[in-house]
Amino acid sequence: MTWWVVVNPAAGSREPWEQRVRTCLREVGLEAEIRASESAGHLRALVAEGIGAGARRFVAVGGDGTVSLVADALLATPWREPPTLGILPAGSGCDFARTFGIPQDLEAAARHLTGEATFTVDVGVAEGAWGVRRFLNVLDIGVIAATVRTAERATRHLGRFRYKAAFWATLPLFRTTRLTLEMDRRTFEGKANTVVLANGQYFGFNMNVAPRASPADGLLDVQVYTGPKTSALVLLPKVSRGRHLAHPLVTRFRSGRVAVATARPWPIEVDGDYLGETPVRVHLEPKALQVKV
Repeated sequence: MTWWVVVNPAAGSREPWEQRVRTCLREVGLEAEIRASESAGHLRALVAEGIGAGARRFVAVGGDGTVSLVADALLATPWREPPTLGILPAGSGCDFARTFGIPQDLEAAARHLTGEATFTVDVGVAEGAWGVRRFLNVLDIGVIAATVRTAERATRHLGRFRYKAAFWATLPLFRTTRLTLEMDRRTFEGKANTVVLANGQYFGFNMNVAPRASPADGLLDVQVYTGPKTSALVLLPKVSRGRHLAHPLVTRFRSGRVAVATARPWPIEVDGDYLGETPVRVHLEPKALQVKV
C-alpha cells in the first residue's frame, strides 16, 4: 500500500528534505506519493487531498509541530478505523518519536516504515476561544508556552538555540498567576508558573518531562509547577533527566479531562506551536491513531 507523505521543507535548517525522503524511501523499497507543504493551511489541504485519494497510511516529515498538524488534519475527518501515521524526523527534532524508539535520523527512521508494526495511541483535543486543536505529545500552559511564543518571533537561523535564548528573554518578564484545574476526580487551586498536560514522555529537545506518561492509557499526565518563576532554574536539570516528580514544587495528577482557568490570560502551546490563551478544556480521544513503529 502506498504511503501519502507530507514534507515540511522549512523544517530546521531547510535542507533538501523532499529529495532525501524520495531517496531513502526508494532505498527501503516503499512506494509513496510525496507532497511538500508551503504553510500550515497548505499542509492541511495536502492531507485532505490524500484522504480524498483513498490513502490510509500517511507520513509526516518534520518536527513535532509538523507531525502534530498532520495528525490534527487527519482526525478532522471521521474514520471507521484509526488511520496510520509514520514519522520521519527532520529539522531541529521530533520528541514524540522518542517515546517509540524511532531514531532522530531521517534515513534510519525510514526503516521503521517497513513491516506492519503499529502502536495505537490516544490523541489530545484542546478547545478554547481559538477553536479546536488536536495534539499528540504535550500541551503546556505558562512560562514554557510563553517561551515558545517568543521563540516563534525569533530568527530560525538560530535553530533549537532560539528556544534557549527565548527562555532567558521570557523568564524575567513572566508573571505567575492563580489558577484552577478541574479534572475527572480532583480539583487543584493555587498559584503556579507552568502546567503540563502530557500524552508522550519527551519534549523540549529530549527532556524526559513525563517519564510515567503513556500515550495509550486514556489519561493525561498532569503536572503543576508551583513556587516562584525562578524555581524553573532549579528544576530544569532534574526535568531533563526525568527526576523531578518527587520535588515538592511539582504536583502530579492523571486525568482523562482537564479544564484550566487562570486569573489572568496565560499562553498555551501544543507540540511546540503557540496556540492562544487560557481558558482551555482538554480531553483525550482514546485509540484514535495508529503510529507506525
